[in-house]
Amino acid sequence: MVDQNGVLHELEPIVEQNLERHLDTVKPWDPHDYVPWSRGRDFAFLGGQDWAPEDSPLDPVAKAALTVNLLTEDNLPSYHREIATRFGRDGAWGTWVGQWTAEEGRHSIALRDYLVVTRGVDPSKLEALRMEHTVAGYDSGDKTPLAALAYVSFQELATRVSHRNTGRASGCPIADQLLARIAADENLHMVFYRNLMSAALDIAPDAAMRAIRDEVIGFAMPGAGMTDFHENSILIAKAGIYDLRIHHDEVLQPVLRFWRIFDRDDFGPAGEQARIELARFLDAVDERARFYEEKAARRAVGAQA
Repeated sequence: MVDQNGVLHELEPIVEQNLERHLDTVKPWDPHDYVPWSRGRDFAFLGGQDWAPEDSPLDPVAKAALTVNLLTEDNLPSYHREIATRFGRDGAWGTWVGQWTAEEGRHSIALRDYLVVTRGVDPSKLEALRMEHTVAGYDSGDKTPLAALAYVSFQELATRVSHRNTGRASGCPIADQLLARIAADENLHMVFYRNLMSAALDIAPDAAMRAIRDEVIGFAMPGAGMTDFHENSILIAKAGIYDLRIHHDEVLQPVLRFWRIFDRDDFGPAGEQARIELARFLDAVDERARFYEEKAARRAVGAQA
């Protein structure tokens, strides 16, 4: 049995190196710069008019995607607890936890300000959903530190892709610019965690490989528990913002290639078995994605006819 705390201790110098690299690379930005304040007006409480559906410049897909993205970001207190519990609050790990949390905090600030100022969605409904989702919180269960590292490596990339594609699909140049800025943060966070997991594979290859297998097979976005997530996910997938093909090709495969999962020769029997099971699962995901693509193609042909 691998001592997970021992692995965290061995990773500490790698954390320090990647923290320094991150701080040298990250570009500070102000959420208020990305919000079109001139388009704002008072709501009824201050003598103006409350939100009406015709106020929104967004189509249903953009509304769903932006709401899901924002509510996902809203659960930052729970995410902070998760990584602080797994990685600790001392030394380089603790510094990273604080830095990551502070950077992530800008995302919900900017997204909410944009949606409220532009009246993109019903702000009262949005606040009710925020309360519900944040009160419920997020709990990843009993993930080990290695499992947590594997999960966030994929999850940060998935979030980057989702934000970037949502911006492109929004029909609004300002939203596109804002979500590109948020996606840039998510990419740097992914690189940090991906690099740490790469080092963990060298330190404890079998344990790391088993963690990767488990997190790929059991992967779910952190917002999966929110109200209407399933229905909104279908809308988002059909619009090509985030679907199974994107998950397979643009999230899972790039990270696995970086870790050289299918090229390594340092796995023992347990790690090798985990790699075999991972490969089978990836084949199944690819097959399922192809099924949905063919189904969408048939639907498109039928619509043209």
